[in-house]
Amino acid sequence: MPAGVYITKKKNNTEYYRVSFTYKNKHISLGSFDDINKASLVYNEALDIVSNPAIHFVNAETHSTSYNDLMPNITFEKYIILINFRDNNIYIKTPIYLCNKYFLYFLTQENVLTFSTDDLFYYSNHKIMSRGGYYFVNDYGIQSSILTRYGIRAHSVKGRDYIFKNGDEKDYRYENVYVINQYNGVSVIEKKGRTMYRAIIHINGNYIIGDYASEAQAAIAYNKAADMLVNKTAVNYTRNYIDNISSIEYASMYNMVKISKKFREYITTL
Repeated sequence: MPAGVYITKKKNNTEYYRVSFTYKNKHISLGSFDDINKASLVYNEALDIVSNPAIHFVNAETHSTSYNDLMPNITFEKYIILINFRDNNIYIKTPIYLCNKYFLYFLTQENVLTFSTDDLFYYSNHKIMSRGGYYFVNDYGIQSSILTRYGIRAHSVKGRDYIFKNGDEKDYRYENVYVINQYNGVSVIEKKGRTMYRAIIHINGNYIIGDYASEAQAAIAYNKAADMLVNKTAVNYTRNYIDNISSIEYASMYNMVKISKKFREYITTL
């Protein structure tokens, strides 16, 4: 039996081959294979990766790697994992490469995301998946957008509700992700030279609830409008939670905030 290859059997008694090796006192699984020759090649490639940093490396500045067709058997994900362990002495089960004060997450060779080190524990335990430019993780069986970690809502629009300060849409460091509109149904507008906050709710189209002097007022107006729609529509609107105000302050603002006449008249028809 080749080094690092172990024969085992499936439930139907079919034989297959598990591959593993020990590096820096860590026992590392390299996968399971139906072909013994491929299993042996994977083992040898893993040894080569951890032994030859001049050949196998990650370039933190360009976000590129040396992975190519010379390593046709070991997966790209395992390639990154082994290089990171070799260079940074931390074994992480997801394709992360640690840099100075940030880390790179390699979905593919071409698709690389940048994160703050504050997120290292989370993404060490949550695998990122991508679908049409939408990045998400499975959290307790539920698909969750990585944007939720920044307080960005599911239906937020890039450029309107949040921006990437340096223009790099794959740079998810906290200092680079700026939330413009943090509340449901609230957006910033310019009105007669003043910055105002417009509350809009969607009921078979967008309806303006009103324009308000503060973001908190607009968020509360949205909540009030959502409450007025209870039993009038099947939609369950997510209410805004407003930080830094007491329940008494919230109740006072809720009672005083005005809802547009057009909206009030419209809901009587529902």
